[in-house]
Amino acid sequence: MANPIHNDEKLTVAFYNLENLFDTIDDKHTNDNDFLPTSRKRWTQKRYDRKLYKLGTAISKIGHLQTDKLPVIVGLAEVENRQVIEDLLATKDLEGTNYGIVHYDSADERGIDVGLIYNEDYFSVESSETFSVYLEDDDGSRDYTRDILLVSGQLLNEKVHVIVNHWSSRRDGKDETSHKRMAAAKEVVEAIVQLRNSEEDPKIIVMGDFNDNPDNESIKYLVTNGNLFNPMDTVWSYDKGSQNHDFKWNLFDQILVSANFLNADVEQLRFSEADVFNEKFLTQYKGKYKGQPFRTFVGKKYKGGYSDHFPVYIILKT
Repeated sequence: MANPIHNDEKLTVAFYNLENLFDTIDDKHTNDNDFLPTSRKRWTQKRYDRKLYKLGTAISKIGHLQTDKLPVIVGLAEVENRQVIEDLLATKDLEGTNYGIVHYDSADERGIDVGLIYNEDYFSVESSETFSVYLEDDDGSRDYTRDILLVSGQLLNEKVHVIVNHWSSRRDGKDETSHKRMAAAKEVVEAIVQLRNSEEDPKIIVMGDFNDNPDNESIKYLVTNGNLFNPMDTVWSYDKGSQNHDFKWNLFDQILVSANFLNADVEQLRFSEADVFNEKFLTQYKGKYKGQPFRTFVGKKYKGGYSDHFPVYIILKT
């Protein structure tokens, strides 16, 4: 059961793309062949354990400076299955915490999913479901991608809906793939409309790796048609983002909130601040990539870092 609301309570809600959190076991139903001990990447148990430990450390520190506690909700992207999330929660900095898991296997061709971990002392899940984004390849065949996850529950005894996303990548070109991200944006807006039709003025948090920046068409569509506030608009800058490509910062990872988080009364949860969690320990500390995310791999080359994305987070307060 979630705690009652206390005045001046501050909570962290975060999102983190974990950069291919695969176990070392061959799944015959997915294309996980890059992440096996026998693959060119030599994805061994030792490397897997090291990555888990690093990610656990990173998650435990997100927003800690502002709230003096671990995040209460963390959306996750690029997890292979439920087991890797369980392994993550068993690491030194997360074990013994009261985190629950919401995860569904999706039909994504690479076998990666989104998921959610949440502190059961603060958030109690009432329902969860997934939505598929229908996409087609050029030849008309189905292009399977990550599902959208909707989790609804009581956050400090206030009903909150969290929608977790990982939209199609730009690998085949930004413009060539933009329709895929727009299709996902429309699916999210449809889910928001359904929530508003069934509940008066619901509180909604939309988070994810959108593979688009705050000024791209899909995100603008989401803000306008979902009646959302995007605090990441002012976080993103020339020298700040969550992912770096060709020495240019992107803010593909974002957390948006419904407008009622801005005008809540004193007794309700309201938005306080948003930021990228880019502490120095998460960065490349030297060389030409100094300051960029310290990655696990660059191509096939093992670097032993955390992720190619920084986490992002918002602070809610009462």
